[in-house]
Amino acid sequence: MLRNREIRILLLIMGSISLAGGVAAAFISSVAAALVFIMSILLMGSSLLFTRWRYRELEKLSVYLREISSGNYSLDARDNQEGELSILKNDIYKVTLMLSEQRSLLQRDKTGLTDAISDISHQLKTPLTSMTVMADLLSKPDLPPAKRTEFTRNIRIQLERIDWLVSSLLKLSKIEEKTIQFKKDQVFVNKLIQKALEPVLIPLEIKDQTVTIKGDDNVSFVGDFKWTAEALINILKNGVEHTHEGGSIAISFSENALFTEIIIADNGKGIPKEDLPYIFKRFYKGKNASEGSIGIGLAMAYSIIASQNGVIDVTSSSDKGTQFRIKFYKQVI
Repeated sequence: MLRNREIRILLLIMGSISLAGGVAAAFISSVAAALVFIMSILLMGSSLLFTRWRYRELEKLSVYLREISSGNYSLDARDNQEGELSILKNDIYKVTLMLSEQRSLLQRDKTGLTDAISDISHQLKTPLTSMTVMADLLSKPDLPPAKRTEFTRNIRIQLERIDWLVSSLLKLSKIEEKTIQFKKDQVFVNKLIQKALEPVLIPLEIKDQTVTIKGDDNVSFVGDFKWTAEALINILKNGVEHTHEGGSIAISFSENALFTEIIIADNGKGIPKEDLPYIFKRFYKGKNASEGSIGIGLAMAYSIIASQNGVIDVTSSSDKGTQFRIKFYKQVI
C-alpha cells in the first residue's frame, strides 16, 4: 500500500498539517499540543486502516476479474450495499452477466454454423457424387447415344438443383443476418397471390388440381411485395407437392384493425403430428417429404414472414390436408 505514490503524498500532507497544528498548539499550552498530536495520530491511523480495507476489497475485485478472464462466469461479486465499492461490484457483475450471455450466443452461433456446414455438405455430396459417376460413364466411347443423352440430362438437373440450393442458402443467410432491407410498400394481397401462383400453374395443371381464391381486392398490408411473393411460392409448392391428383388448394385472405391474414389450405395427405414442430427448421424433412426435397423452402418462408412483423402457423391432420395461416400485424403508433 505504501508503494503507492498517492498514499505517500496523502501521508505527507496529513503529517505536515499535524506538525503545523502541533506547533501552533504548543504556543497555547503543552496539553493542547499533546491533544493535537494524539488526534493527528488517531486520524492518520484511521485513514490508513480505511485505505487498507479499500485495497483489500479492490484486490478481491482484481481476483474476480482474473477469474472472469479465465472463463469462470459463475462468481457473484454483489453485496447489495451502499457506497462506491458496492456500486462498482454491481456494475462489474452486470458486465459479467452480459459477457456470459454473449459467450453463450457465440457458442450457439458456432454450433449452428457447424451444423449448417454439415447439412450443406450432406446436401451437396449426393448430387456431386451422382454427377461424378455419370461423368465417368460419359467418357466411355462405347456408351449408347440414348444413355449419353440420359446422363447429360441428369447432370443438368443436378446442376440446377445445386444452383437452386446455393441461391436459396444465400438468400436465407442474408435474411437471418438481417442484411436485407425489406421494403415497406402497400401490398395488395390479391395481386400478391396472383404473382405467387405463376410458378406453380404448370404443376397444378399437370396434377389436375384446382385453386380457389376468396377475399376482398382492397385487402393489403405494409411489406415487401417481391420477398413476400417468394415466401408464398414456397408454401404453394409445398401444397401442390403434397396434394394428390385432382385435389384442391383454397386461398383466402382478410383484414382487420390488428392484422392482415392469408390462409392457404389443401386437402392433401397432411403432415404427421410429430413433424409439425420442426417443419420450419432448415434442412428438416418430414416423413412425407418427397425424395428430391431439401427442406429449405418453408424455412425461408418463415424467415421472410417473421422479418416483416408477421407470424405463420400450421395445422394439419393425416389424409385431411394442411392449413398455413399467415398474419402480418399492423404497426401501432
